[in-house]
Amino acid sequence: MDYLRKKWSSFCEYMAALVKWMLVGALIGTVGGIVGSLFHLGVSYATSVRLAHSWVLYLMPLGGLAIVWLYKVTNTEGKGTNAVIESVHFGKEVPILLVPVIFVATVITHLVGGSAGREGAALQIGGGIGHGAGRLLQMGEKDLPLATLCGMSGVFAALFGTPLTATVFALEVISVGVLYYAGLVPCITASMMGYLVSRLMNIEPTRFTVEIPGLDAWLMILVAALAVACAFVSIFFVRGLHYTEHAADRYLKSPWLRVVAGSAVLIGLSLVTNGDYNGAGMEVIERAMAGEADVLAWLWKLLFTAITIGVGFKGGEVVPSFFVGATFGCVLGGLMGLPAGFAAALGLVAVFCGAVNCPLASMILSIELFGGQGILYFAMTCAISYVLSGYCGLYSSQTILYSKLRAEFINQRTTE
Repeated sequence: MDYLRKKWSSFCEYMAALVKWMLVGALIGTVGGIVGSLFHLGVSYATSVRLAHSWVLYLMPLGGLAIVWLYKVTNTEGKGTNAVIESVHFGKEVPILLVPVIFVATVITHLVGGSAGREGAALQIGGGIGHGAGRLLQMGEKDLPLATLCGMSGVFAALFGTPLTATVFALEVISVGVLYYAGLVPCITASMMGYLVSRLMNIEPTRFTVEIPGLDAWLMILVAALAVACAFVSIFFVRGLHYTEHAADRYLKSPWLRVVAGSAVLIGLSLVTNGDYNGAGMEVIERAMAGEADVLAWLWKLLFTAITIGVGFKGGEVVPSFFVGATFGCVLGGLMGLPAGFAAALGLVAVFCGAVNCPLASMILSIELFGGQGILYFAMTCAISYVLSGYCGLYSSQTILYSKLRAEFINQRTTE
Protein backbone atom coordinates (compact mmCIF):
# COMPACT_ATOMS: atom_id res chain seq x y z
CA MET A 1 0.00 0.00 0.00
CA ASP A 2 2.84 2.39 0.85
CA TYR A 3 4.43 1.52 -2.49
CA LEU A 4 1.26 2.46 -4.39
CA ARG A 5 0.90 5.64 -2.35
CA LYS A 6 4.45 6.68 -3.21
CA LYS A 7 3.92 5.92 -6.89
CA TRP A 8 0.68 7.89 -6.93
CA SER A 9 2.35 10.80 -5.15
CA SER A 10 5.20 10.76 -7.66
CA PHE A 11 2.76 10.63 -10.59
CA CYS A 12 0.81 13.58 -9.19
CA GLU A 13 4.02 15.56 -8.76
CA TYR A 14 5.01 15.03 -12.39
CA MET A 15 1.51 15.83 -13.63
CA ALA A 16 1.40 19.01 -11.55
CA ALA A 17 4.74 20.11 -13.01
CA LEU A 18 3.55 19.29 -16.54
CA VAL A 19 0.32 21.26 -16.16
CA LYS A 20 2.14 24.15 -14.46
CA TRP A 21 4.74 24.54 -17.20
CA MET A 22 2.27 24.10 -20.04
CA LEU A 23 0.15 26.89 -18.57
CA VAL A 24 3.16 29.12 -17.92
CA GLY A 25 4.55 28.40 -21.39
CA ALA A 26 1.18 29.11 -23.02
CA LEU A 27 0.80 32.38 -21.11
CA ILE A 28 4.29 33.66 -21.86
CA GLY A 29 4.12 32.39 -25.43
CA THR A 30 0.84 34.19 -26.05
CA VAL A 31 2.16 37.48 -24.72
CA GLY A 32 5.43 36.94 -26.58
CA GLY A 33 3.55 36.13 -29.78
CA ILE A 34 1.53 39.33 -29.59
CA VAL A 35 4.53 41.54 -28.81
CA GLY A 36 6.72 39.71 -31.34
CA SER A 37 4.10 40.10 -34.06
CA LEU A 38 3.71 43.80 -33.31
CA PHE A 39 7.49 44.11 -33.42
CA HIS A 40 7.57 42.38 -36.81
CA LEU A 41 4.90 44.74 -38.13
CA GLY A 42 6.74 47.75 -36.72
CA VAL A 43 10.04 46.79 -38.37
CA SER A 44 8.29 46.00 -41.66
CA TYR A 45 6.48 49.35 -41.64
CA ALA A 46 9.71 51.21 -40.83
CA THR A 47 11.44 49.43 -43.72
CA SER A 48 8.64 50.28 -46.15
CA VAL A 49 8.80 53.96 -45.13
CA ARG A 50 12.56 54.03 -45.69
CA LEU A 51 12.25 52.38 -49.09
CA ALA A 52 9.47 54.78 -50.14
CA HIS A 53 11.35 57.90 -48.98
CA SER A 54 15.07 57.75 -49.67
CA TRP A 55 15.66 61.02 -47.77
CA VAL A 56 14.96 59.21 -44.49
CA LEU A 57 18.53 57.89 -44.70
CA TYR A 58 19.80 61.36 -43.84
CA LEU A 59 17.93 61.21 -40.54
CA MET A 60 20.28 58.47 -39.36
CA PRO A 61 22.27 60.74 -36.99
CA LEU A 62 19.03 61.93 -35.36
CA GLY A 63 17.82 58.34 -35.06
CA GLY A 64 21.10 57.32 -33.47
CA LEU A 65 20.97 60.17 -30.98
CA ALA A 66 17.39 59.22 -30.09
CA ILE A 67 18.52 55.66 -29.36
CA VAL A 68 21.39 56.82 -27.14
CA TRP A 69 19.03 59.14 -25.26
CA LEU A 70 16.44 56.38 -24.87
CA TYR A 71 18.95 54.01 -23.28
CA LYS A 72 20.35 56.69 -21.01
CA VAL A 73 17.00 57.93 -19.75
CA THR A 74 15.81 54.38 -19.01
CA ASN A 75 19.14 53.36 -17.45
CA THR A 76 19.42 50.33 -19.74
CA GLU A 77 22.84 51.13 -21.25
CA GLY A 78 24.91 48.03 -21.84
CA LYS A 79 21.91 45.73 -21.47
CA GLY A 80 21.40 43.35 -24.36
CA THR A 81 21.30 39.68 -25.30
CA ASN A 82 24.27 38.97 -23.02
CA ALA A 83 22.23 40.28 -20.08
CA VAL A 84 19.45 37.80 -20.90
CA ILE A 85 21.93 34.92 -21.08
CA GLU A 86 23.49 35.96 -17.78
CA SER A 87 20.02 36.03 -16.25
CA VAL A 88 19.61 32.35 -17.06
CA HIS A 89 23.15 31.51 -15.91
CA PHE A 90 23.35 33.51 -12.72
CA GLY A 91 19.83 34.70 -11.92
CA LYS A 92 20.59 38.33 -12.74
CA GLU A 93 17.72 40.73 -13.29
CA VAL A 94 16.50 41.53 -16.79
CA PRO A 95 15.10 45.09 -16.66
CA ILE A 96 11.49 45.06 -17.86
CA LEU A 97 12.14 48.44 -19.47
CA LEU A 98 14.46 46.61 -21.87
CA VAL A 99 11.36 45.30 -23.69
CA PRO A 100 9.95 48.64 -24.94
CA VAL A 101 13.41 50.18 -25.29
CA ILE A 102 14.85 47.52 -27.61
CA PHE A 103 11.52 47.41 -29.48
CA VAL A 104 11.59 51.14 -30.25
CA ALA A 105 15.36 51.32 -30.81
CA THR A 106 15.34 48.49 -33.36
CA VAL A 107 12.42 50.02 -35.26
CA ILE A 108 14.34 53.33 -35.38
CA THR A 109 17.45 51.52 -36.63
CA HIS A 110 15.51 49.94 -39.50
CA LEU A 111 13.69 53.19 -40.28
CA VAL A 112 16.89 55.17 -40.83
CA GLY A 113 18.72 52.40 -42.71
CA GLY A 114 20.94 50.75 -40.13
CA SER A 115 22.14 47.28 -41.07
CA ALA A 116 20.72 44.93 -38.44
CA GLY A 117 18.35 42.05 -37.96
CA ARG A 118 15.48 41.41 -35.58
CA GLU A 119 16.29 38.27 -33.58
CA GLY A 120 18.74 39.94 -31.17
CA ALA A 121 15.89 42.22 -30.19
CA ALA A 122 13.58 39.20 -30.15
CA LEU A 123 15.75 37.42 -27.59
CA GLN A 124 15.90 40.54 -25.44
CA ILE A 125 12.17 41.25 -25.74
CA GLY A 126 11.34 37.61 -25.07
CA GLY A 127 13.79 37.32 -22.21
CA GLY A 128 12.38 40.48 -20.63
CA ILE A 129 8.80 39.26 -20.99
CA GLY A 130 9.63 35.80 -19.61
CA HIS A 131 11.64 37.15 -16.70
CA GLY A 132 8.97 39.73 -15.89
CA ALA A 133 6.22 37.11 -16.03
CA GLY A 134 8.23 34.82 -13.76
CA ARG A 135 8.63 37.62 -11.23
CA LEU A 136 4.93 38.41 -11.45
CA LEU A 137 4.10 34.75 -10.83
CA GLN A 138 6.54 34.75 -7.88
CA MET A 139 8.69 31.95 -9.29
CA GLY A 140 11.74 30.79 -7.38
CA GLU A 141 15.34 31.05 -8.53
CA LYS A 142 15.22 27.57 -10.11
CA ASP A 143 12.08 28.29 -12.14
CA LEU A 144 12.80 31.87 -13.18
CA PRO A 145 15.45 30.92 -15.79
CA LEU A 146 12.95 28.59 -17.46
CA ALA A 147 10.40 31.39 -17.66
CA THR A 148 13.08 33.56 -19.31
CA LEU A 149 13.77 30.80 -21.85
CA CYS A 150 10.03 30.55 -22.55
CA GLY A 151 9.93 34.21 -23.49
CA MET A 152 12.95 33.87 -25.78
CA SER A 153 11.34 30.89 -27.54
CA GLY A 154 7.93 32.52 -27.94
CA VAL A 155 9.10 35.79 -29.49
CA PHE A 156 11.69 34.09 -31.72
CA ALA A 157 9.03 31.71 -33.04
CA ALA A 158 6.62 34.58 -33.69
CA LEU A 159 9.21 36.56 -35.65
CA PHE A 160 10.61 33.80 -37.85
CA GLY A 161 7.83 31.24 -37.92
CA THR A 162 10.27 28.50 -36.83
CA PRO A 163 8.91 27.11 -33.54
CA LEU A 164 11.19 24.07 -33.30
CA THR A 165 14.30 26.12 -34.02
CA ALA A 166 13.15 28.69 -31.45
CA THR A 167 12.76 25.96 -28.83
CA VAL A 168 16.12 24.30 -29.35
CA PHE A 169 17.98 27.58 -29.91
CA ALA A 170 16.79 28.99 -26.58
CA LEU A 171 17.85 25.80 -24.79
CA GLU A 172 21.16 25.39 -26.64
CA VAL A 173 22.52 28.93 -26.85
CA ILE A 174 22.90 29.39 -23.09
CA SER A 175 25.32 26.55 -22.32
CA VAL A 176 26.66 24.79 -25.40
CA GLY A 177 27.04 21.09 -24.67
CA VAL A 178 24.29 20.81 -22.06
CA LEU A 179 20.61 21.41 -22.73
CA TYR A 180 18.18 22.51 -20.05
CA TYR A 181 15.82 19.58 -20.69
CA ALA A 182 13.55 20.81 -17.88
CA GLY A 183 12.79 23.68 -20.23
CA LEU A 184 11.66 21.47 -23.12
CA VAL A 185 7.95 21.41 -22.28
CA PRO A 186 7.61 25.11 -21.36
CA CYS A 187 9.73 26.29 -24.29
CA ILE A 188 8.00 24.22 -26.95
CA THR A 189 4.62 25.28 -25.56
CA ALA A 190 5.68 28.93 -25.64
CA SER A 191 7.08 28.53 -29.16
CA MET A 192 3.92 26.93 -30.49
CA MET A 193 1.73 29.59 -28.88
CA GLY A 194 3.96 32.38 -30.18
CA TYR A 195 3.87 30.88 -33.67
CA LEU A 196 0.09 30.39 -33.54
CA VAL A 197 -0.50 33.98 -32.44
CA SER A 198 1.75 35.28 -35.22
CA ARG A 199 -0.20 33.28 -37.82
CA LEU A 200 -3.48 34.64 -36.42
CA MET A 201 -1.99 38.12 -36.86
CA ASN A 202 -1.11 37.27 -40.49
CA ILE A 203 2.67 37.18 -40.00
CA GLU A 204 4.11 35.02 -42.75
CA PRO A 205 6.76 32.52 -41.60
CA THR A 206 10.23 32.74 -43.13
CA ARG A 207 10.55 30.08 -45.84
CA PHE A 208 12.74 29.63 -48.91
CA THR A 209 12.26 27.45 -51.96
CA VAL A 210 15.53 25.83 -53.00
CA GLU A 211 16.09 22.83 -55.23
CA ILE A 212 18.04 20.25 -53.21
CA PRO A 213 20.10 17.73 -55.23
CA GLY A 214 20.00 14.04 -54.42
CA LEU A 215 22.59 12.46 -52.16
CA ASP A 216 25.89 12.07 -53.98
CA ALA A 217 29.41 11.32 -52.72
CA TRP A 218 31.15 13.99 -54.81
CA LEU A 219 28.56 16.60 -53.86
CA MET A 220 29.10 15.73 -50.19
CA ILE A 221 32.83 16.42 -50.62
CA LEU A 222 32.07 19.79 -52.21
CA VAL A 223 29.59 20.58 -49.43
CA ALA A 224 32.23 19.75 -46.80
CA ALA A 225 34.72 22.05 -48.55
CA LEU A 226 32.16 24.87 -48.63
CA ALA A 227 31.45 24.31 -44.91
CA VAL A 228 35.15 24.76 -44.13
CA ALA A 229 35.16 28.11 -45.91
CA CYS A 230 31.93 29.17 -44.20
CA ALA A 231 33.40 28.36 -40.77
CA PHE A 232 36.19 30.86 -41.40
CA VAL A 233 33.68 33.41 -42.66
CA SER A 234 31.70 32.99 -39.43
CA ILE A 235 34.89 33.73 -37.42
CA PHE A 236 35.54 36.78 -39.60
CA PHE A 237 31.94 37.88 -39.08
CA VAL A 238 32.04 37.53 -35.28
CA ARG A 239 35.45 39.12 -34.87
CA GLY A 240 34.61 41.90 -37.29
CA LEU A 241 31.56 42.86 -35.22
CA HIS A 242 33.38 42.68 -31.90
CA TYR A 243 36.48 44.49 -33.15
CA THR A 244 34.44 47.37 -34.57
CA GLU A 245 32.49 47.71 -31.33
CA HIS A 246 35.66 47.73 -29.20
CA ALA A 247 37.42 50.17 -31.55
CA ALA A 248 34.46 52.55 -31.53
CA ASP A 249 34.37 52.36 -27.72
CA ARG A 250 38.09 53.01 -27.45
CA TYR A 251 38.52 55.87 -29.88
CA LEU A 252 35.14 57.58 -29.54
CA LYS A 253 34.41 57.67 -25.83
CA SER A 254 31.20 59.67 -26.07
CA PRO A 255 28.21 57.55 -27.21
CA TRP A 256 26.69 60.69 -28.75
CA LEU A 257 29.75 61.35 -30.89
CA ARG A 258 30.12 57.66 -31.66
CA VAL A 259 26.65 57.27 -33.11
CA VAL A 260 26.87 60.50 -35.14
CA ALA A 261 30.27 59.58 -36.59
CA GLY A 262 29.05 56.07 -37.40
CA SER A 263 25.95 57.50 -39.06
CA ALA A 264 28.09 59.69 -41.30
CA VAL A 265 30.16 56.71 -42.38
CA LEU A 266 27.05 54.59 -43.04
CA ILE A 267 25.39 57.33 -45.07
CA GLY A 268 28.54 57.68 -47.16
CA LEU A 269 28.78 53.92 -47.72
CA SER A 270 25.07 53.77 -48.60
CA LEU A 271 25.52 56.43 -51.28
CA VAL A 272 28.35 54.52 -52.99
CA THR A 273 26.52 51.17 -52.89
CA ASN A 274 23.13 50.12 -54.21
CA GLY A 275 21.12 50.11 -50.98
CA ASP A 276 21.22 46.34 -50.59
CA TYR A 277 23.09 46.57 -47.30
CA ASN A 278 20.73 48.81 -45.35
CA GLY A 279 18.12 47.15 -43.15
CA ALA A 280 17.88 43.39 -42.72
CA GLY A 281 18.37 42.51 -46.40
CA MET A 282 15.90 39.65 -46.65
CA GLU A 283 15.28 40.45 -50.32
CA VAL A 284 19.00 39.94 -51.05
CA ILE A 285 18.90 36.60 -49.24
CA GLU A 286 15.96 35.58 -51.45
CA ARG A 287 17.95 36.54 -54.55
CA ALA A 288 20.87 34.44 -53.33
CA MET A 289 18.51 31.48 -52.97
CA ALA A 290 17.64 32.03 -56.62
CA GLY A 291 21.34 31.87 -57.48
CA GLU A 292 22.07 35.59 -57.77
CA ALA A 293 24.58 37.41 -55.57
CA ASP A 294 27.25 40.05 -56.03
CA VAL A 295 30.76 38.78 -55.44
CA LEU A 296 31.47 41.11 -52.50
CA ALA A 297 27.93 41.35 -51.12
CA TRP A 298 28.82 39.30 -48.03
CA LEU A 299 31.78 41.55 -47.24
CA TRP A 300 29.75 44.74 -47.67
CA LYS A 301 27.05 43.40 -45.36
CA LEU A 302 29.59 42.48 -42.72
CA LEU A 303 31.04 46.00 -42.85
CA PHE A 304 27.65 47.71 -42.69
CA THR A 305 26.49 45.53 -39.79
CA ALA A 306 29.73 45.89 -37.83
CA ILE A 307 29.52 49.68 -38.03
CA THR A 308 25.78 49.78 -37.27
CA ILE A 309 25.97 47.63 -34.15
CA GLY A 310 29.40 48.92 -33.12
CA VAL A 311 28.42 52.60 -32.93
CA GLY A 312 25.25 52.07 -30.92
CA PHE A 313 22.34 51.25 -33.20
CA LYS A 314 20.21 48.31 -32.10
CA GLY A 315 19.04 45.12 -33.73
CA GLY A 316 20.20 41.57 -34.21
CA GLU A 317 23.20 39.89 -35.78
CA VAL A 318 21.54 36.64 -36.89
CA VAL A 319 19.76 37.90 -40.02
CA PRO A 320 22.98 39.64 -41.12
CA SER A 321 24.73 36.30 -40.59
CA PHE A 322 22.05 34.75 -42.85
CA PHE A 323 22.82 37.43 -45.45
CA VAL A 324 26.59 36.93 -45.22
CA GLY A 325 26.31 33.14 -45.36
CA ALA A 326 23.79 33.05 -48.20
CA THR A 327 25.64 35.46 -50.47
CA PHE A 328 29.06 33.97 -49.71
CA GLY A 329 27.75 30.44 -50.26
CA CYS A 330 26.04 31.45 -53.49
CA VAL A 331 29.23 32.93 -54.94
CA LEU A 332 31.77 30.36 -53.75
CA GLY A 333 29.46 27.37 -54.21
CA GLY A 334 28.74 28.42 -57.78
CA LEU A 335 32.48 28.62 -58.50
CA MET A 336 32.97 25.15 -56.97
CA GLY A 337 30.31 23.61 -59.18
CA LEU A 338 27.50 23.38 -56.65
CA PRO A 339 24.02 24.66 -57.60
CA ALA A 340 24.24 28.31 -56.53
CA GLY A 341 20.87 28.44 -54.72
CA PHE A 342 21.62 25.23 -52.84
CA ALA A 343 25.06 26.56 -51.89
CA ALA A 344 23.41 29.77 -50.63
CA ALA A 345 21.17 27.71 -48.34
CA LEU A 346 24.17 25.77 -47.04
CA GLY A 347 26.09 28.99 -46.47
CA LEU A 348 23.23 30.58 -44.55
CA VAL A 349 23.00 27.68 -42.12
CA ALA A 350 26.77 27.20 -41.83
CA VAL A 351 27.65 30.81 -40.98
CA PHE A 352 24.74 31.02 -38.53
CA CYS A 353 25.93 27.82 -36.84
CA GLY A 354 29.52 29.00 -36.58
CA ALA A 355 28.50 32.38 -35.19
CA VAL A 356 26.12 31.13 -32.48
CA ASN A 357 27.65 27.70 -31.70
CA CYS A 358 24.28 25.96 -31.92
CA PRO A 359 24.58 22.95 -34.28
CA LEU A 360 21.32 21.24 -33.27
CA ALA A 361 19.27 24.41 -33.66
CA SER A 362 21.01 25.05 -37.00
CA MET A 363 20.09 21.60 -38.33
CA ILE A 364 16.47 22.10 -37.32
CA LEU A 365 16.55 25.58 -38.85
CA SER A 366 17.53 24.05 -42.19
CA ILE A 367 14.47 21.78 -42.06
CA GLU A 368 12.06 24.60 -41.17
CA LEU A 369 13.48 26.99 -43.77
CA PHE A 370 14.20 24.63 -46.66
CA GLY A 371 12.41 21.35 -45.95
CA GLY A 372 13.94 18.07 -44.82
CA GLN A 373 15.15 16.71 -48.15
CA GLY A 374 18.77 17.84 -47.80
CA ILE A 375 19.16 17.27 -44.06
CA LEU A 376 22.29 15.11 -44.47
CA TYR A 377 24.03 17.87 -46.41
CA PHE A 378 22.99 20.48 -43.86
CA ALA A 379 23.97 18.26 -40.93
CA MET A 380 27.46 17.79 -42.37
CA THR A 381 27.74 21.53 -42.95
CA CYS A 382 26.68 22.36 -39.39
CA ALA A 383 29.03 19.82 -37.84
CA ILE A 384 32.07 21.11 -39.75
CA SER A 385 31.24 24.78 -39.18
CA TYR A 386 30.67 24.20 -35.46
CA VAL A 387 34.03 22.51 -34.94
CA LEU A 388 36.15 24.83 -37.11
CA SER A 389 34.64 28.06 -35.79
CA GLY A 390 36.49 27.38 -32.54
CA TYR A 391 35.33 29.23 -29.48
CA CYS A 392 34.32 32.43 -31.23
CA GLY A 393 30.75 33.51 -30.62
CA LEU A 394 28.41 36.45 -31.00
CA TYR A 395 27.42 36.32 -27.32
CA SER A 396 30.25 36.72 -24.82
CA SER A 397 28.03 35.43 -21.99
CA GLN A 398 27.55 32.12 -23.79
CA THR A 399 29.31 29.20 -22.11
CA ILE A 400 30.82 26.27 -23.98
CA LEU A 401 30.91 23.45 -21.49
CA TYR A 402 32.64 20.73 -23.50
CA SER A 403 35.65 20.92 -25.78
CA LYS A 404 35.04 20.88 -29.52
CA LEU A 405 38.12 18.70 -29.99
CA ARG A 406 37.86 15.96 -27.36
CA ALA A 407 35.60 14.56 -24.64
CA GLU A 408 36.74 17.11 -22.08
CA PHE A 409 34.83 19.43 -19.75
CA ILE A 410 36.18 22.98 -20.22
CA ASN A 411 33.39 25.35 -19.10
CA GLN A 412 34.65 28.49 -20.85
CA ARG A 413 33.04 31.61 -22.28
CA THR A 414 33.09 32.24 -25.99
CA THR A 415 35.94 34.43 -27.15
CA GLU A 416 35.71 37.59 -29.19
